Amino acid sequence: MAQLFEIHPADPQPRLIAQAAEMIRKGGLAAFPTDSAYALGGHLGDADLLDRIRRIRGVDDRHHFTLMCRDLSEIATYARVDNVQYRMLKAATPGSYTFILEGTKELPRRVLHPKRKTIGLRIPDHPVVLALLEALNEPLLSSTLILPGDDEPLCDTDEIRERLDKQIDLVIDAGYCGCGMTTVLNLVGGNVELVRAGRGPLALFGLSED
Repeated sequence: MAQLFEIHPADPQPRLIAQAAEMIRKGGLAAFPTDSAYALGGHLGDADLLDRIRRIRGVDDRHHFTLMCRDLSEIATYARVDNVQYRMLKAATPGSYTFILEGTKELPRRVLHPKRKTIGLRIPDHPVVLALLEALNEPLLSSTLILPGDDEPLCDTDEIRERLDKQIDLVIDAGYCGCGMTTVLNLVGGNVELVRAGRGPLALFGLSED
């Protein structure tokens, strides 16, 4: 049965954040709020975590996982970022964007796209997940919490517990955080390619909202 931590959405309790971080360090799989919807995530170095998330999500090894980072310097550790890409990231973070970038050797090969060697990266704009990242002192490997057959991600923690109670270890309940998905942009190759339109506005990148 998944543990439930009720955490204040604007002023996260340090004791609960520390406990959640410790569970994740020990291999726990958590559902937590972001600035777009709830997500699944855990420790980057945990090999079993990928398989657990893939089973829950119903995706294969070509699924792009997302590395949630605290800041731009952390992104630059795990992805190859040139000056143009850096300026784009700086203008749009933190926020509801996921950027597809080429991974560096700091990342385990298993978390990268098997052919493209890319990964999604984002800096979320939500006090709870930012506090969790600070407590972990490293990124979270994550995926949007959308289940097979569903059109939208899960947004209600009661439903998350009901449907995933025996498959995850922790639910961080910070109330409703929205029910959309991030805007996904592929920055590999020097161009901006819209992969998925979501909550992040497109105007920053000169793309049409239509």
